[in-house]
Amino acid sequence: MNEPTIAISVVICSYNRASYIYEAMDSLYNQSFSKNEYEVIVVDNNSTDNTADICDQFIATHNDAHFYYLTEPNQGASFARNTGAKNAKGYLLCFMDDDAVADSQYLEKIDAFFKQYPSAGGLGGRIIPRYIPEEPIWMSHFVSSLVGNFNYSNEVTIFSPNKYPLESNMIIRKNDFDAVNGFNTALPGVKGTLRIGGEGKEFFLKLKAIGKTIYYDPTIMVEHIVETKKLTKEYLYSVASGIGRGERVRTKEINEWTFIKKILEYIFKLGASFVLAFIYLCKGQFAKMMPVIQFRIDALKGLLNH
Repeated sequence: MNEPTIAISVVICSYNRASYIYEAMDSLYNQSFSKNEYEVIVVDNNSTDNTADICDQFIATHNDAHFYYLTEPNQGASFARNTGAKNAKGYLLCFMDDDAVADSQYLEKIDAFFKQYPSAGGLGGRIIPRYIPEEPIWMSHFVSSLVGNFNYSNEVTIFSPNKYPLESNMIIRKNDFDAVNGFNTALPGVKGTLRIGGEGKEFFLKLKAIGKTIYYDPTIMVEHIVETKKLTKEYLYSVASGIGRGERVRTKEINEWTFIKKILEYIFKLGASFVLAFIYLCKGQFAKMMPVIQFRIDALKGLLNH
């Protein structure tokens, strides 16, 4: 009997998401796409909860599909994603978060996209936050990106030079992934309590540097669960400062002048946040004022390594 031809390998990096990993896996099981044409690889990145038990049970009770469970001892999403990619059989790599829920036609639409756009070097899709219990009144478009909200365009389009997909909904050809040596592990993402982000940005900039065109398709959708603990000042600080830390690492790897230019850019964006806050003041949306400023303060702190 011939082995099935795997078109898409979905890689899920997981760390202590026992409450949500089942729904993520279940959404990928209940796809309109043929189960013989995709696989799902969950890479456990040192979880201390019962993630392993949940994954093992799911795989045992859904043996008509291709689900696999791996471990990665080196802490950080970049390590885990690279491990998943190394073990993938598909010609397309799809990366999804462990607290994301895929649309039922998610994989079918990904497959159709790359058949329609054979020259595409990468793809990002829409990420819709699912707030638990509800969206807070202080949340704005400018802050919601910290909890995964992403809608780049209302139609299929090519990302502009300095724009790129978010890590929780991105698809790349495996050959291209290998060509740029995957994710930079100096930008591990979450590593324990420390966040050094920007791994997705650096990855897609490397793809663009070798001439690859990155697309966005708003119909390729996942929901991203935003639980209460992701709405605290501490969590938002960790994400915003992590963006800054990541940019510090990335730009310093290029040269010192690139790093200085990034500092100037962040100072400009901090100034722009005060303008946005003033606009919210004029609209009477007082609760949205400080979070947009705090986002930029925290990102600058991370960039300056404070």
